[in-house]
Amino acid sequence: MIKIVPTILTDTAQNFNQIAEVYQKFANRIQIDISDGQFSPYPTVQLKDITFSQNWNGEWDLHLMVKSPSLYIQDILRLHPSLCIFHAESDENLLPLFETLNQAGIKTGVAILRSTFPGNIKPYIDACDHVLIFGGTLGRQGGEADMIQLEKAAIIKEIDPNVEIGWDGGANLDNIRAIAHAGIDVINVGAAISRAQNTSEAYVALQAEIEKTGVNL
Repeated sequence: MIKIVPTILTDTAQNFNQIAEVYQKFANRIQIDISDGQFSPYPTVQLKDITFSQNWNGEWDLHLMVKSPSLYIQDILRLHPSLCIFHAESDENLLPLFETLNQAGIKTGVAILRSTFPGNIKPYIDACDHVLIFGGTLGRQGGEADMIQLEKAAIIKEIDPNVEIGWDGGANLDNIRAIAHAGIDVINVGAAISRAQNTSEAYVALQAEIEKTGVNL
């Protein structure tokens, strides 16, 4: 089943806690976006300043938009997310980081920006559990989806038919069915949920939309 995953992108720990508390009431998987203000020009709350409820039974993913992911390993191990996603375009070799997290029971993922061809990062795809296709504006919610990036899904599946494929960027009610039917397993949604009057109703509407079949009208 294709999953809708609300994303949390904020610049304060207080806002993070408030959003997380709301999302945990209706979602069974959440993604937390962290930016160092360098890889993405928009800094967010820092990993060292957040905690996550141990009483929640759902999954939570960590998407690190950072230049030097090894600097965050100790905080990642402390928080122990279900999945940790690093960018292929970061300044470091990700394979040793994947190994460290796998040994701790944390799944790993690689995110690719618009300019990155999946075939050029085959060792990462072979070694990780999840590939995140980024088709929006890095570090901001509410950007426009670059739908041509969906063509990467088929290339990724050729490299590893079993890897989970995620999408991040500009997903909303107008395009989410097309995203879902392009070979995507996980659709991360920001503004279409966070800016809705009723976040839980927006989540349900998006989930219902991806379950539809036939031509978009």
